Amino acid sequence: MTNSAKPIKKDSSAHVTHGNTLDPNQSGLRQGLPIYGDKDFSLFLRKAFIKGAGYTDSALERPVIGIANTGSSYNPCHGNMPQLLEAVKRGIMLAGGLPMEFPTISLHESFATPTSMYLRNLMSMDTEEMLRAQPMDAVVLIGGCDKTVPAQLMGAASAGLPAIQLITGSMLTGSHRSERVGACTDCRRYWAKYRAGEIDEEQKNEVNNQLVASVGTCSVMGTASTMACIAEALGMTVPGGASPPAVTADRIRVAEETGRRAVQMAHDRLTIDQILTADAFENAMRVLLAIGGSTNGIVHLAAIAGRVGLEIDLNALDQMGNETPVLLDLKPSGQHYMEHFHDAGGMATLLRELKPLLKLNAMTVTGKTLGEEIDAAGPGFAQDVVRPFSKPIYPRGSIAILYGNLAPGGAVIKQSAADERLMEHIGRAVVFENTEDLVNRIDSEDLDVTADDILVLKQIGPKGAPGMPEAGYMPIPKKLARAGVKDMVRISDGRMSGTAFGTIVLHITPESAIGGPLAYVEEGDQIQLSVKNRQISLLISDDELAKRMQARPISPPTAERGYHKLFLDTVTQADQGVDFDFLRAVNMTGKTPRSK
Repeated sequence: MTNSAKPIKKDSSAHVTHGNTLDPNQSGLRQGLPIYGDKDFSLFLRKAFIKGAGYTDSALERPVIGIANTGSSYNPCHGNMPQLLEAVKRGIMLAGGLPMEFPTISLHESFATPTSMYLRNLMSMDTEEMLRAQPMDAVVLIGGCDKTVPAQLMGAASAGLPAIQLITGSMLTGSHRSERVGACTDCRRYWAKYRAGEIDEEQKNEVNNQLVASVGTCSVMGTASTMACIAEALGMTVPGGASPPAVTADRIRVAEETGRRAVQMAHDRLTIDQILTADAFENAMRVLLAIGGSTNGIVHLAAIAGRVGLEIDLNALDQMGNETPVLLDLKPSGQHYMEHFHDAGGMATLLRELKPLLKLNAMTVTGKTLGEEIDAAGPGFAQDVVRPFSKPIYPRGSIAILYGNLAPGGAVIKQSAADERLMEHIGRAVVFENTEDLVNRIDSEDLDVTADDILVLKQIGPKGAPGMPEAGYMPIPKKLARAGVKDMVRISDGRMSGTAFGTIVLHITPESAIGGPLAYVEEGDQIQLSVKNRQISLLISDDELAKRMQARPISPPTAERGYHKLFLDTVTQADQGVDFDFLRAVNMTGKTPRSK
């Protein structure tokens, strides 16, 4: 593109599925005019008001590029938003576009009650409706914290416009007594030390000042970093968009290039449905396994895929793990942090190693295929953060899918962050009926529990909590922690932060709140975990389980009004992404990845 404005290409063959309102014969401010019964008047009125902000007719004839601003004082993960906005606007104007910033909901994991997951779908609806309501030829989505990138991609997928993701970037690491530390794996590690009495109050407070050294997302392979890598693997960011830390010049340059690219996408009418294909999702899942990514990535990918009419095939994903080892040496599966991944070449280095397993013809926001972008990145250089296939961090994919009478709809375990010794285990169930029960009893000296037992937590699924919080990372009972126990098998229908570690079974489907088998586990029952056999089973007879279900029928939770009612009435289970059923595509067209 030159610096002068170019008209949007009017391609009558351009189309977007799922109710998009993009008119191929209209562009800029002429799109989506309010209905007053006179379109010419509607445009006249719109231009009159926007001119009140000082715009000229020349500016208003340019392609309009929306910029979703998710900055908030409650969201330090997006604390670099002002700098990113400035750079994106610069890139848009250099390419001949007109930047139009607008706000949407902002979510931060630590500041949203009961959990940011409860509000992810609301943010996706906000994003979708603002993209539909306001005139724009393309949109830049700026997000980084755990649920913001999924929410934005979900909303954009449904709206159907040309869209490009800009990741806010990871925080820098800190230093505690000469040890490099970073949120949030080290947050959990030091809290476990404190609970076990290994560090005192003074050191706990001291490390608290160092765990988050700057604005930005968690510096380990938590959900935020996972979604950043997935966004690039999907083709939704410019090359290199996943890894630059938030407060670096590299991140600002990515932002400027993102603005430039958005204008070209508008000109080419490169809509999101051309990028979010079955092959793109397969590439994203391959990357999820290879980076030791968060189990949350499965839920979010299922939600995004559902918006474009695709189902995630969990069995095929599990099979992919047999040929996709963990190659990225990042916490919690490895030792490094995101800034080291960036120094090692970021996603280009990883994708180059994964190239034989990828769908190279998948389209990206650059207008080139993923294979073309990998080739353009060059041959790489010596580094030790991304391992070769011959020397992986973990020999199999990071995530395994489990089934059994306890999880007929499936469950997940992050095997790369688990204790190998516990992945084939039979233990006695120690049952907590909900999070309140857990809080009240987990640290009691009277709790009947040993290290060989299995902790079971109910009522933290999509409807039960509500919102499927990250409470699946149950703490080790204090009396066991003080005795040196570092891990034990834990089972729930909830989620776990990607920054966490341990032998933890999650996303048990169907959840306990709607009468799933987990609801009927009783204290003292024997449970078998066999990751090798992909099995999670309650060791009672089918007749006994049926008797328990008949004796205690369960009614799903309800609410009287508001968003709470909408959530409980329409939210799906984990295997469908915990999205609202009415937000998924009307016509589901296939599964991804394709089974071999």
